[in-house]
Amino acid sequence: MADIQLTGLARRLVTDNLLNEETAANAVEAARKDKLPLITYLVQENLVNANTLALINAEMFGMPLFNIDALDFNQAPRELIPEKLLRQHNALPLFKRGTRLFIAVSDPTNEKAVEEFRFNTGLNVEAILIPQDQLALGIEKILDGPDSALDDLDDDLDDLDTEDGAPKEEEITSGDGADEAPVVRFVNKMLLTAIKKGASDLHFEPYEKAYRVRFRIDGVLQEIARPPIGLSPKISSRLKIMSSMDISERRKPQDGRIKLKLSKTKAIDFRVNTLPTLWGEKIVLRILDPSSAQMGIDMLGYEPEQKDMYMTALHKPQGMILVTGPTGSGKTVSLYTGLNILNTVERNISTAEDPVEINLEGINQVNVNPKQGMDFAQALRAFLRQDPDIIMVGEIRDLETANIAIKAAQTGHMVLSTLHTNSAAETLTRLQNMGVPSFNIATSVNLIIAQRLARRLCSCKQKADIPKATLLKEGFTEEQLDGAVIYNHKPSGCEKCNKGYKGRVGIYEVVYITPGMQSIIMEEGNSLQINEQAQQEGFNSLRQSGLVKVLQGVTTLEEVNRVTQD
Repeated sequence: MADIQLTGLARRLVTDNLLNEETAANAVEAARKDKLPLITYLVQENLVNANTLALINAEMFGMPLFNIDALDFNQAPRELIPEKLLRQHNALPLFKRGTRLFIAVSDPTNEKAVEEFRFNTGLNVEAILIPQDQLALGIEKILDGPDSALDDLDDDLDDLDTEDGAPKEEEITSGDGADEAPVVRFVNKMLLTAIKKGASDLHFEPYEKAYRVRFRIDGVLQEIARPPIGLSPKISSRLKIMSSMDISERRKPQDGRIKLKLSKTKAIDFRVNTLPTLWGEKIVLRILDPSSAQMGIDMLGYEPEQKDMYMTALHKPQGMILVTGPTGSGKTVSLYTGLNILNTVERNISTAEDPVEINLEGINQVNVNPKQGMDFAQALRAFLRQDPDIIMVGEIRDLETANIAIKAAQTGHMVLSTLHTNSAAETLTRLQNMGVPSFNIATSVNLIIAQRLARRLCSCKQKADIPKATLLKEGFTEEQLDGAVIYNHKPSGCEKCNKGYKGRVGIYEVVYITPGMQSIIMEEGNSLQINEQAQQEGFNSLRQSGLVKVLQGVTTLEEVNRVTQD
């Protein structure tokens, strides 16, 4: 045990039996070494609950306690205090009343914050206590709020490098040069912030009287910034130049790509698309992280029996694997995880995509370009003349592509592809509706994976009090609920997550085509009959797989209801 005389808060925690003397002394010593306030250290290490600490300090120091949920962040006097001071002193401006500025702190001994804020603002500063976790969340919310994105831009963002010779800021020709540097820094900051927050897409959206930037984080769009509407054409021009588009063309959609070099060894690709709207060009960027294909199948969220079915189908010498789901449901990552497993020196693997999203060494990847005569069907014909073992088709969109892919699967090749359908059963009937003969479908398709992505619960999750009758109506069985614990997200979240969620997990319906299903397909049965057969064979539907994830404490019933339906 560290030889430390316990005083103040540490002594009180021992007196209240919240910590033993050894743990308290070690915490004091560790906080001192890390140059952290004791309160911050205790909360970070989960030694004492943040609310408990706040209540003890409020009593010890006679200070008022504030609930941050009552704060309107849009009205907080953010502009009074520079970001550097907020982070340095771990304090948050709450509201201003005349010549008085009220700030939130978690440490009542934080007198430096009061002095610095008083000096910088010339106001009488008064401190109010809030729990440490709420304080950290509030600081990030104010600094990352919709109106703060153009503030405090770091000068070192100017030289963020883009590959393929993307122009530097002085080469931008739209507007007058005096305003260009802030636009360059703003765009760069948005790209870096999106990567840092784990966003999958960025939306730059012009309207009549406003301009906003939204990120899709864990599958849900969130507003990040509201730059001045006058910057709309300049932001569009900057993004179009970075992605090698025609800057003068504003009436037609364009596609492009940005390769952002974060370091000598790390680069992130952005797939960029423009869309002319009523008030300017909406630009959407999708982040393509090559490392997502290297995660391994165990990280994707398959149940053990589902993983075994996928692996078995992958290692068959011929046949077809179809992955289905809406845009953004993780189909590409599922396919590339499979390709990565198959990617050995003995195999010739070719892919046709529109466009190629993830670059993998050892795989021959082709960008489909219908304008130049290279559509999926043309690419497939070329592949079959080049001695392929495995073929991946980005999407089966028409009968011609479907017929070539199925013939390849019947003649000694493994074919992987995607379809935009909602379930495994609907995938089979969709091929029939395209005009593919039922016999060809039954003899070529080995496995169908329908999938969705649900937000994953953070470790700050809380037990949910849901009546058993309600859970039974949602689809759980009596056996599943025996001794089960259902969790819900913490609405305010914690320092590590986004409103109680962190990351996403796949929910899958994996259906192996059995002889019973082949019979129904050849008799041209409908999706209801195929689905009924799948249930009899013991394959979980998307809904059932989602409920399993709820029982495992991985996600919430609310999330499963959002992404699945019976």
